[in-house]
Amino acid sequence: MALSCTTLAPSFIAEVEGVDLRSPVSEGSLREIISALDQYAVCVFRATGLDDASHIAFSRQLGTLEHAPSLFGKGVKRFRHPELFDAGNLDAAGHILADERRRLYNKGNALWHTDSSFNPHRSTYSLLLAHEVPPAGGDTEFADMRAAHDALPSALKEKIDGLVAEHWLWHSRMLAGYPQPTEEERLAKPPAHHELVQVHPGSGRKTLYLASHASHIVGWPQEEGRQLIRGLIEFCTEPRFCRAVEWKQAGDLVIWDNRCTMHRATPFEDTLFRRDMRRTTVLENRR
Repeated sequence: MALSCTTLAPSFIAEVEGVDLRSPVSEGSLREIISALDQYAVCVFRATGLDDASHIAFSRQLGTLEHAPSLFGKGVKRFRHPELFDAGNLDAAGHILADERRRLYNKGNALWHTDSSFNPHRSTYSLLLAHEVPPAGGDTEFADMRAAHDALPSALKEKIDGLVAEHWLWHSRMLAGYPQPTEEERLAKPPAHHELVQVHPGSGRKTLYLASHASHIVGWPQEEGRQLIRGLIEFCTEPRFCRAVEWKQAGDLVIWDNRCTMHRATPFEDTLFRRDMRRTTVLENRR
């Protein structure tokens, strides 16, 4: 059965039907999924029935998976699978987080960002699976960075082509109110450098590679670079380039291409309602 894609306006998001992700996906269907991601950048699969094991197994069909880091000491992780990133608000016992440092860390997810841009080895796809959704809020908003680049004034395109930004996890976390990182945290996540303008390999279109993790422009005065980054993020997140995906039920899966999108979590009452979201992240193939 061929995949069926229903485009959601604006046209970089689609709801996809016609494939069962719980068992190995055929090569033909996998090519269709990748083709849909190249076209749309964000694909939504409803009520998949995936669990942790099948979520990871399907993700592996798309490439090598990144392992989630340990940033808050031993015994904090909720999952036995190192491939699962915890994008929820629960502690290891399954209770709503009371640890203020971890809650402040999670606030960084509300800033526009690109998963793993703070790593030297970039990621291609993120696959976020809902296990429990709050009764209101907590959706995920996306920005189309290819369309945003297309819409930039020609002079600005020329100005930024070839620039390199430094991305640092703790820059974005401190923007969201996280305290100064400890020396251990700094050593665990040092900064990385990436070109500001990229060519998306799947579509051949130019795209902006930005995030709240982007601290400054390499070789520029710090504040001048930060002004440029802020201005570009503001431009890219104008309503014409953005759309929120609503999480309707457990089993909903959203896959997006980090090389041509930014995203952010939208607010919900995180001290009252449970939100259990688990993410796998596919590493970019190195040439």
